Amino acid sequence: MPALASPFAYSFMDNALAAGSAAALLAGSIGWYVVVRREAFAAHTLSVMAFPGGALAALASLPIALGFYIACLLAGGLIALFGLRAGVRSGPQQSAVIGTVQAMALALGFLALSLYGGILENLEGLLFGSPLGITGSQVLVLFGLTAAILVVLLAAGRPLWFASVDRELARAAGVPTGALSALFLVLVAVAVAAAAQITGALLVFALLIAPPAAAHLLSPRPAASAAISIVLALLFTWLGLLISYYTNYPPGFVVPAVALFVYLLARLARA
Repeated sequence: MPALASPFAYSFMDNALAAGSAAALLAGSIGWYVVVRREAFAAHTLSVMAFPGGALAALASLPIALGFYIACLLAGGLIALFGLRAGVRSGPQQSAVIGTVQAMALALGFLALSLYGGILENLEGLLFGSPLGITGSQVLVLFGLTAAILVVLLAAGRPLWFASVDRELARAAGVPTGALSALFLVLVAVAVAAAAQITGALLVFALLIAPPAAAHLLSPRPAASAAISIVLALLFTWLGLLISYYTNYPPGFVVPAVALFVYLLARLARA
């Protein structure tokens, strides 16, 4: 029992679990819509903005976290803008737009890093996360952003779900599908930029996709699968952090490994 309780005797583990819970709430709820809308590629593009955002911020002598926010929002805005012009939610045109934005962003990041000529601090943390080094103030900021994003998501949840399931019927019913698509991409960008500073870009992407993908396999009902997605995201985060504490493996590896294992179990259960 003392060994089981020992992680909670340290403030850094309390902060990591609290911040991880906020990130899981964001990822589990927004990720459910990402899977329904088949926008995993767009979410991946937004999650890898850590590199170009950090490199460009370092070149401009700005905080790396600020560069991450700017890069995510610009990428989300470009994808939304070109998606609206194309008039499609998925398919070859949107995939081409997303791929072009991602390639150009990574190329700009490489150029900025070459011009910078120094060591880009915290790049590893932005990509793979450093949840065990979180401060209490970072936890409060993340919870504030989580609350704000969830309020917006709840307010737009029903029409967004309608537009995600049947875009043409929703448009005929008067739902502003284009504006909702743009709003959703902005929400994903802000959520990724906020959570990835703590959990890492790759870990955020794993939490965005694996829990809702498993939830959709376990239940066909929208409300039930959305709830399962959030619960699984929380479970993956807590298990990953605790396993990382006891084994000394990095959370950026453990959490996606747990997520993949549970997703495979869900597929077996569905079969």
